[in-house]
Amino acid sequence: MIWLVVAAILAGLLWRIFIKPLKYWSEIGVKQTRPWIFFGDSWTTVFRRMSFADFVHTIYNLHPNERYTGFYQFLTPILMVRDPELIKQITVKDFEYFTDHRTMVDPEADRLWSGNLLSLKGQKWREMRATLSGSFTSSKMKSMFVLMNEAADKFVQFFLDKKEDLIELEMKECYARFTNDVIATTAFGIKVDSLAQPENIFYKMGLKITNFTGIKMSLKFFGYFAFPGLYKKFKIALLDQNASNFFKSIINETITTREENNIIRPDMLNTMLEVKRGIKQDDIKENNEKDAGFATVQESPDMSKFKQLKTLTNEDITAQAMIFFFAGFDGASTVMCFASYELAINKDIQNKLREEIRSVDRKNDGKMTYDALLRMKYLDMVVSEVLRKWPVAVALDRVCTKPYVIKPKNPGEPTIHLAKGAAVWIPVHGIHMDPEKYPDPEKFEPERFNDENKDRINPYVYLPFGTGPRNCIGSRFALLELKALVYKTLLNFEIVPTKKTRIPLVLTKDISVRAEGGYWLGLKRINKQ
Repeated sequence: MIWLVVAAILAGLLWRIFIKPLKYWSEIGVKQTRPWIFFGDSWTTVFRRMSFADFVHTIYNLHPNERYTGFYQFLTPILMVRDPELIKQITVKDFEYFTDHRTMVDPEADRLWSGNLLSLKGQKWREMRATLSGSFTSSKMKSMFVLMNEAADKFVQFFLDKKEDLIELEMKECYARFTNDVIATTAFGIKVDSLAQPENIFYKMGLKITNFTGIKMSLKFFGYFAFPGLYKKFKIALLDQNASNFFKSIINETITTREENNIIRPDMLNTMLEVKRGIKQDDIKENNEKDAGFATVQESPDMSKFKQLKTLTNEDITAQAMIFFFAGFDGASTVMCFASYELAINKDIQNKLREEIRSVDRKNDGKMTYDALLRMKYLDMVVSEVLRKWPVAVALDRVCTKPYVIKPKNPGEPTIHLAKGAAVWIPVHGIHMDPEKYPDPEKFEPERFNDENKDRINPYVYLPFGTGPRNCIGSRFALLELKALVYKTLLNFEIVPTKKTRIPLVLTKDISVRAEGGYWLGLKRINKQ
């Protein structure tokens, strides 16, 4: 008899702990997925059944007539918002209720990760955002463009010097070396040449600190979401500690050198050192130039209400430099890979873009200028379509910071009461691949973003850099870097498929957005007349 009682108690505990939480959405009238016990809907990525992009796309399409769908990251209920108007409501109109991202790492375990702009919360985030916005004004971008231009010239010249008609390359490695050099010079104030010096320590540490692949990292991410309390108790860090210490040392040495020798350089580090010295940064209104590109996100006017920090510590500066490194090293190089792939398999688009580049180059006597680059319409159309089809951030997350109510709009919808701490996802990849929003979404079609069409695109169905006050602060930087490299590359080479090129590309079945087998393409030298 006692064994029956024990079995009943265990069954009750099992139901309460592992099964009842997975009925949360259906019990309040929200259509949901069919989650697995304990794993929720994360089983698809934990057991490598589909890519993260496909995971987002699958849930997005599960209930196509609903404004939102409920799903589960392990036992945590998450609301995936599909409706553009509701996305606008959450990310812009009612932003004060959704100011933060979810916490993955205990602040005491990894100060560099928890102290960066992506991870900061509440008032600390507001002040840091207002402070760093001055790094991305048009005047600062023009200054940093000189450094990007130098890096793009070195990249192209390296392959021109090989004197080969066709060079087969794994583009991810090549572009990661380029973006490494750009972020080294613009964020850390260090000049490196990662193609000519492939074993340089800055590049090797960059690889180490941005590596989220492999079983070890998969298990680490699994643990953050499955056992958050345990990870917090044992202070398990996300970033590689050797690499973190290296970048801390680099920043400290560079700051000391600049302060002792009064060195001023047109980079992000200089901007942050100005803050450290108490110099107020530019008004964010200058950050909203209209010709920066269709994909550029505008700085929210609300930022002007936030106080800038009066000073920054060296640790603050290192944390911000690190998040720029993450976005610039891995994210930007991945977009460059997708752009090269699409240009290689769509030769007519590549040829049309090259003609625009040649025309601009002739008008500017062979010099690539900041203003001319931003005025290139077809280049912007191509880049905008790359970011539509291949967004690196396949989903955006927000956390409810105080109780919030989603009122019913359609017949049969419940009133949803989101508690403080509730998680909301915005399915960027699902929206971008929705045929109702973008007809024939698998087709690479830059004309979607021509002057006639782009004004008809709802801004809440095009989200490569996020939306609202918590959008990507570096969208201008990323677009400028990408356009500069495309310009210089197509001026000198044709990008072509090779025997190793996988057509179509297939994404890996892990949390990273990358192609199986890499991005193998060829650079075919153009003989200029």
